[in-house]
Amino acid sequence: MPLGQQLQPHLPFLRRYARALTGSQSHGDAYVRAALEAIVAAPGDFPADVDPRLGLYEIFHRIWSSTNLEEGASPTGDDTERQAIARARLARVEPLSRQALLLTAMEGFSHQEAGYLMNMSADDVGLQVDQAMAEIEKQTKADVLIIEDEPIIAMDIEMIVRDMGHDVAAIAVTRDEAVEMALAHRPGLVLADIQLADDSSGIDAVTDILAEFAVPVIFITAFPERLLTGERPEPTFLITKPFHHSTVKAAISQALFFDTATSPA
Repeated sequence: MPLGQQLQPHLPFLRRYARALTGSQSHGDAYVRAALEAIVAAPGDFPADVDPRLGLYEIFHRIWSSTNLEEGASPTGDDTERQAIARARLARVEPLSRQALLLTAMEGFSHQEAGYLMNMSADDVGLQVDQAMAEIEKQTKADVLIIEDEPIIAMDIEMIVRDMGHDVAAIAVTRDEAVEMALAHRPGLVLADIQLADDSSGIDAVTDILAEFAVPVIFITAFPERLLTGERPEPTFLITKPFHHSTVKAAISQALFFDTATSPA
């Protein structure tokens, strides 16, 4: 099978990782494009001794490292207030720890696979993950609006949010209810399911909320590929159903990490 066909199923999830790592759809997608351009330019350099997905992420990490994103740069040289805030916070949270957390908790790589991508041992990856959770969870606390129409899932998310030290401002099950509660509570973070109880859309609810005030948003969906095409404005932070608790924690930490409405810790 041609290399392009082998890599195609993994591209949406690489976009998810890149967006979460950079805190920006445009910057994350730019890194993914740069990685793909590098593969097209030198297909012989693609790692042949590992799984294609692992090789794809390895090429991405080469691009990431070579352009100093840890310091807030992007492949296009752009810089934003969001990146400036991230740089200030990176002074307290090691970039390697954030990478280790996202690779394992969000992308599902084993510690050994993450170690391959990060040039460290599996044990060191574990230490980096522990450090990331300990440091990031201390940085930013928020009131969280949960938009979820399935009671059991809503309760599960609420438990995760509270375990991280955040407060749950409200739980909404429809678009109208979500907008009403958002305006009443002005949350510092929104976690939104895509399909809601009255057949309304969590995306529409979030659009309405963002028209009133800025707030970081994490979408939750069973079909992430539909929102990770790179062809239109899409979520920066995305959780796939069914989810692990560690995945939700990693996404919350990253969304708040890049929150431009919160001053650096």
